[in-house]
Parts: sequence; C-alpha cells; structure tokens
Amino acid sequence: MPNVLTPDIIRVTTPQTNIRCGVGESPIWIAHEAAWYWVDITAKTIWRLDARSGAVSSWNTAEMIGCMSPQASGGFIAGMESGLFHLNLVAGGIVDAQHLAAPATSEIGMRFNDGRCDRQGRFWSGTMLIDMSVPRAAGHLYRYTKEQGISAPFISNLFVQNGLAWSPDGRTMYLSDSHPNSQLIWAFDYDTDSGTPHNQRLFVDMKTMDGRPDGAAIDIDGCYWICANDAGLILRFTPEGKLDRQIAVPMKKPTMCCFGGEKLDTLMVASIAAGQAADDEWAGATILLNPGIQGYAETAFAG
Repeated sequence: MPNVLTPDIIRVTTPQTNIRCGVGESPIWIAHEAAWYWVDITAKTIWRLDARSGAVSSWNTAEMIGCMSPQASGGFIAGMESGLFHLNLVAGGIVDAQHLAAPATSEIGMRFNDGRCDRQGRFWSGTMLIDMSVPRAAGHLYRYTKEQGISAPFISNLFVQNGLAWSPDGRTMYLSDSHPNSQLIWAFDYDTDSGTPHNQRLFVDMKTMDGRPDGAAIDIDGCYWICANDAGLILRFTPEGKLDRQIAVPMKKPTMCCFGGEKLDTLMVASIAAGQAADDEWAGATILLNPGIQGYAETAFAG
C-alpha cells in the first residue's frame, strides 16, 4: 500500500473572529511593526492586526488588490487591476496610491494576482482573468524593479498565476497555477544577479492530490509550503518535491500562508468565503497557527 500522510491537527486562533474575507489573500508579517497584514481582494480592503495589542485596522482601495509586499523605503508595492502601485496607508483608513507601471499589453477584465519579492528585492507578480470560469490561459508573469520598470512577460499561458516563492539562497524560484485545468507547481533555476528564471521543470502535479495549489511560503529547511485550496490543507514539499507533511485547517479554501511572529514560527493563513455556506464560521477566516518550525523572512521591495 502507498504511504498515506495523515494530516496534522494543530490548534488555531483567529485574529478577529468577525472578519470574513470574500477572497482573503497575501498575508505579510512586518517585523518592525510587530504586525500582520492581509487583503480581501473582492472587498478591496487591506487589513492589519497588531500582534501585541490585538487591535485591527483596515483601509479600502479603489481597485481590487491581489497582492502586496513591503517596500524598503516605506509603504507597500501592490498588484491591482490596472497595474502595479506604491501604497502608503494613512490614518483614517486612507490609501495614498501612486501608479507605478502596467503591462505593455493587457486586456479588459484582468488583474494582478499573487506576488512577492525575490531575495534581492525585485517584485514579481502575475496576471489572470478576473472571471475564473473562463477557461483561457491569458495570464503572464512579470518582474518589476525601480530601475528597469516592468518587464516583458517571463512566463505566459497561465490561467491563475500563484505560488511564487524563492529558496533561502534565492537560486530556485517556484510558481504554481491554481486553475482546475492546470493544478501544477513548477521550479526554475534562478540567476540572482540578473533576476532571470530558467530551466523550468515540473515540481509537483497536484491533480493527483487533494486540493489545488494556491499561495506559498518557504521554511528555514528550504521546504515549500503551499495552501491546498478546496481541500482544507497546508502541504509541505521538500526541495526534491516530496510531500512530507500536511496540516489540516478549519477552512475548506485556504489561499496563502506566510511565516511571521517574533521568532518566525507562526503561520498566518488566509482563506475564501465566496461560494461557501453562509453558516460556515471558518470560511473567509484568517488564522494563526504554530507548525513547529521557523519560516524564512520575506524580502522587502528594494525601491
């Protein structure tokens, strides 16, 4: 018989039990603030949780925001509907948004989705059709730097770009496609000097597993943690692509995870409420759990 991994059951806590995100995404830990951030894409909202006091704040954006990363000079870089933006979150729920760049060619009905920085501080994000029911691979993966602006597409023919992450040494890049027509995770060799991925290869085919690959994180062992959307699981793969651990979470549709906390040993997991039963108290929740291992800190945008 094949070796079947039994999911770990780990105690979880909700940052704020009355917050339910239509499409929760992009959790971030900001160490110097001791605070967590995440977004609700469909509600056009950015949330903040103060880890010390438990206080929760929010800001509304003019467009749907798919992802954001801290910027070394202050504020955030974000992927939205009409392009990439620099965001400053002002008191009173006000967002000061400065448009940075947009793809040279982009069709109506698309937005940026998953995004984060490589270990050198270059920002990467991909586009997708907002209507996921349209089975068309119209998405592209882009790189953005302050000096060079937005790149031409590095990877094309993506349905729902997701799962971006880099190994601790930055020399391996990971990318997934969440759409039911794909459900693949790829690995690339990554040139840290030029910021160029090459040697694309299949890392994991999740069509043979429970759930679809969504957002991801890296731990200090270089293992790749990815949310298994539709399955209520967080999966950990070794650098060789072997599934060696899975954690059950109380939400059916976890979207993205991020390591943080004072010792980087806490995992924040966002999720989706849209399409779930109205009486499902966990649908759309954003939870904190302790998986028993430290994660790797995310790099800020070097702009």
